[in-house]
Formats: sequence, structure tokens, C-alpha cells
Amino acid sequence: MSGQVQVVWFKRDLRVEDHPPLVEAARRGLVVCVYVYETELLGGPEFTAAHLVFVNEALRSLERSLRRLGGALVLRRGAVVDVLEALRRETGFSALWSHEETGSDATYRRDRAVAGWCRERGIPWHEYRQDGVVRRLSSRNGWARHWESVMGGEPLPPPAALRCVPGVESGGVQSPSELGLPPSDKPEAQRGGAEMAARTLESFLEERGVDYRAAMSSPVAGWNACSRISPYLSFGCISLSTVVRQLEERRADLRVAKAIGASVDRRWLGSLKSFGSRLRWHCHFMQKLEDEPRIEFGNFVRAYDGLREEFSAGAEGRRRFEAWKEGVTGYPMVDACIRCVKVTGWLNFRMRAMLASFSAYHLWLHWRDPAVWLGSHFLDFEAGIHFSQFQMQSGTSGINTLRMYSPAKQALEQDPEGEFIRRWVPELRDVPVAWLSKPEQMPQEIQSRCGCLIGKNYPAPIVEHAAAVKEARERIAAVRRRMETRSEARAVFVRHGSRKRQATRTASKSLQPSLPGFEGVK
Repeated sequence: MSGQVQVVWFKRDLRVEDHPPLVEAARRGLVVCVYVYETELLGGPEFTAAHLVFVNEALRSLERSLRRLGGALVLRRGAVVDVLEALRRETGFSALWSHEETGSDATYRRDRAVAGWCRERGIPWHEYRQDGVVRRLSSRNGWARHWESVMGGEPLPPPAALRCVPGVESGGVQSPSELGLPPSDKPEAQRGGAEMAARTLESFLEERGVDYRAAMSSPVAGWNACSRISPYLSFGCISLSTVVRQLEERRADLRVAKAIGASVDRRWLGSLKSFGSRLRWHCHFMQKLEDEPRIEFGNFVRAYDGLREEFSAGAEGRRRFEAWKEGVTGYPMVDACIRCVKVTGWLNFRMRAMLASFSAYHLWLHWRDPAVWLGSHFLDFEAGIHFSQFQMQSGTSGINTLRMYSPAKQALEQDPEGEFIRRWVPELRDVPVAWLSKPEQMPQEIQSRCGCLIGKNYPAPIVEHAAAVKEARERIAAVRRRMETRSEARAVFVRHGSRKRQATRTASKSLQPSLPGFEGVK
């Protein structure tokens, strides 16, 4: 079989539609489709049993799709290089096919090891882009036009048929316990797979998304009004170009209907326009990590180094971090969001931004530990977007307006009836709505009447809002005023900044508008 067998390596691209590596490999001969439960990634800080459950559902979906084409999915466990070497000995495969990946440092090091192994064995590795991220990008100028040209193409149909190498052993789908992980702690997490991705997108474009523009900031209304396709994009159950194409087809249908006088809810076009913008931002943030992998660990602007690290590592910093993680900060909207994401794996964009902002400004924590912890709970964790966004919300990007959210204001605006807070913070269930945003201000008589004594049944605020925000603003401003900070910020903008409305900005000011939330597409 030497010289004829092609290996298609599935990673975060668990589908057969719009999959160029699979199509190109199928054109050239016998195919082995392989997915590896990677030992290093399984033990990584951002990967949990909830992610594995989602991946396993996606793998079963992929298996069904490959079987319909005449193929099969080989599942192995271990280091990718070891798995590839075993497959080379078993099949004598002549080429490796996969998508490029902009992932965590662990995936970056793994890809370098695979590239080295391929060179040593003389095996060509064909990598294809699956989003708008450009590898080895020389300049951000023109990036948006490039994104439009790439995403404007027709998604690729799956191959008509696959010729499978017989007799290649598969270890089968493996459960969390078989892989040494505890059971999933997210009973309300979304289900994985290409079929679920397609249904979720269809329901958003045809029904749920009508009020997206107005509702996406609310953890209550956003639960259904947001697209909810982010985990499917993160694990490649659906391609970004497929989403873009279906979005544009839906927008075209609505424009035609409006032109011929049919009844069209006027909210649709605005909502779908906003959604389209977030598809671009999805890749915009991933491009940052592709261009500068170190930002997973270090500040965009190094002038902020040392600003929070010592406090975060001290006893008070650790105490605040633990309270934040447990959802017992005394700020109901913060605590509700933390508890929600621990059970569901999802949160709308504004609440994600609020959690990051609160940890950085109110609690004065360095962004890295909260980012890793929250990333482990987001089912749609995407390293390139997540770490860039956390830095943006923490004030260390150098080119963004500081966003210091008031949790009480967010509660009043985004959960005016207290529905979200009452669901996730049951200690406050009987608190009158007038006091839900600031229960510590309840008169003692009302505390007793509703069975919620502050300091006993529910904690007092861990810090005082106005004082914490004032101090954080002054500390950040002191660093921002330095000449070296401004110089670094200009360099960050040149390398990473959006070029939209570039002519109206200067690098010494806030160079980008407030950008959408963590995984880019909600």
C-alpha cells in the first residue's frame, strides 16, 4: 500500500462538509481517517470532561458521516507523533492531510513535533486553512478584504465516496473515566455533532435570531436569541464559511421578500448584520494569537508586567480568586454568571466581559489565572479569542478603552426582573426585586423577612465598588501615561489592531471600539 495511502488527521474539524483535506486525500487513494485523544491536551488546564463529552458526541456524528461515504474513523490515544509512526508502520501511508490550527501553546508545540516527524520520514504534510486566519501574516493591512474573499467562496461538499484501508484498528470512543477524567459537571451543556450544529444554526437564522441585536447582552434573553454556534465552530462541527454562506443566503432572502412587499420583521436585517460582524471578529481575535503566540501567557504591552502579579499571588489575592470562582463575591450578577457557566458551559458575551473586568479591576487579579479557570468552563473555549479578550477586558492590550462594568448596573439593565439571579443564586430567591442588584443595602427588617441575612445567608460585597474601581483606574492610568507604554501600544496596534476607520484614529488614543465578546460568535 506504500505510496497510495493518505492519512487525514482530524483535530478541531469534526465534520465531512467543507473539509478540503478529506476531499483532496480521497482523490489520491486509500484513506485512513484518524482522531487522536492527545495525552497532553487531555491533561491541559483548559480541557475538562465536559469538553470530552462534547467531542465524543461530535466523533460519533463524524463516524456516521464517514460510514455513509464508505469510510471509517480510527480513534487512537497517545502523542500524535507516536500514533502517526504506528500508522506508518501499519499502512505505509505516503501523505498527511489536515487543517491548520490556531490553538493553545500545547497544540503549537505538538504541530512543530509533527512537522519535524514528517520531515524525518519524508512524508509531505498538506495543511489547509479552515477560517479567516492567515498564517505568517506580514501585515494587518488588507486583512478584512482577505477575510471577505476567503469566506465568500462556496463551501466544499464532502467527497462522493471514500476508499478505506481495511484492518486498521480503532480504540473506539473513550469515556472520561477511560481517559482518567472525572465525570462531566455540566448537565446543561450543549450537545455536540454536525447535525446539532446544523439545527442550531438553522433555528437561529430562521427563528431565534430575530431579536439578536437587542437581546444578546442579556443573560436571560440571550440564552435563546444568541446563535449558540460557538462550540460547534470551536470544535469544527460546522465550518465558518458554511455559517457565512447560510447567513448571506438568509439576508438575501429577506431583502427579496422586503422588495416584493412581503411582511418582514424589521429587526431581522439589523440582527443579522450584527451577527455577520461578529463572524469577522471571531477570526480577528484568533489572528492575534496566530501572529504572537506569547500572548497566551504574557501581556500584550509589557509595561503592565508586575502591575498585579504580586497581589494576585498573595493571601488576599488568593482569597478573592477563590470567592470569584465559587460565585460568592457578594455581587449577585457576578455570582449568578459564575454559577451558570459552571453548570451550562455557556454565557453571553457581555456577562463574560463583566466577569473578566470584575476580576481585573474590582479584585485586582492578574488576568492569566482567571482566564485559564474560566476557559476550562467555557464549552466553546477558543484560545486565540479567549486570551486576547481577557487581556482586552483587563486593560493590558494597550489599545482598548477601559471597560469597568458595574455589576449592579448590569443586573438592573440586563436582568430587571431578577429571573437570572434568582435561578442561579437561590439564596436571593425571596429578595424583593428592588434589592436584588445590591442586597447588602436591604434594611435588616427586609433581610429577616425574606430569609436572607447578609453575611450569613449571602456574603457582603468582597470589595466596595466605587473605591475598587477608582483605585484600579488610577493605577492603570499611571502606567498608560508612561512614554514606553505609549510606544508599545503603538506597536501593538500596528501588529494587531483593526484597520476599520483607521484614518480617524491615532495610536496614542483608544485605537479600537468596544469589541464583541469572548468567543466572538454568540
